[in-house]
Amino acid sequence: MNEDLDAQMIAAHEAGDLRALVTLYTAAADAANDMDTACFFLTHAYVFALEAGADEACKLRARLKAEGRES
Repeated sequence: MNEDLDAQMIAAHEAGDLRALVTLYTAAADAANDMDTACFFLTHAYVFALEAGADEACKLRARLKAEGRES
């Protein structure tokens, strides 16, 4: 993960900006070099999406399910 994305994540956490966290963790998953790391970030994005009531939750769950991370 690049330093800029990391700094944005920290700022979003500090601000309690759930929408930004969904976007940022999804971006981190998309940029990950391996599936375990990608799913780590996708899980976080999914949890924040659920907390925010964001529409992205369904897509994030589907991605995790496709990788065998949820039955």
